[in-house]
Amino acid sequence: MAKLGKINLVNEKESDGADVEVTSYPVEKGVPITDHVQRKPETTTVSGYLLGKTANSDYEYLKKQAYAGTLLTYTGRKVAKNVIITKIDRDTGDYTNGFAISIELQEIRIAKSPWVKKKVKTAGKKKKASKKKTKKSSKLYHKVKKGDTYWGCARKYGTTVNALRRLNPWPDRRIPIGVKMRIR
Repeated sequence: MAKLGKINLVNEKESDGADVEVTSYPVEKGVPITDHVQRKPETTTVSGYLLGKTANSDYEYLKKQAYAGTLLTYTGRKVAKNVIITKIDRDTGDYTNGFAISIELQEIRIAKSPWVKKKVKTAGKKKKASKKKTKKSSKLYHKVKKGDTYWGCARKYGTTVNALRRLNPWPDRRIPIGVKMRIR
């Protein structure tokens, strides 16, 4: 008994292979020089049977997974993780409750990036600002210096110009220097 994804199948034969690609360059005299060997993905071939009432739906499921390129895990005499179905054949010969099946699987190697997303610490600042906004009973004042305006203080303390106008008696262009301007 073997399992491919969520499908159980009766495996009769299992074979696997490992290939490499070798590059060769001709030289003037003698045998070509080989300077590179590249590993190819491992392959597994499974021959067996899909049996029972669900044999046709299991076959359709496996075809769908092959067309979608879904990563599967094969567990039989050997275990192959992160494989895709590259070929699927069935023989509906003299079988009463199912059919013979042959499946070729190929390993998919997933690259892991060394890149890590940097965490931004602005979320912490927003939480502190929201705590200040929830405390409506606490009053906050700013001592006015030369050049201070409602607009500048609104940006500095995260409020609006209209809120500052409501809390303070001075007109926009005549805020006295040295007074305490109410912010909240």
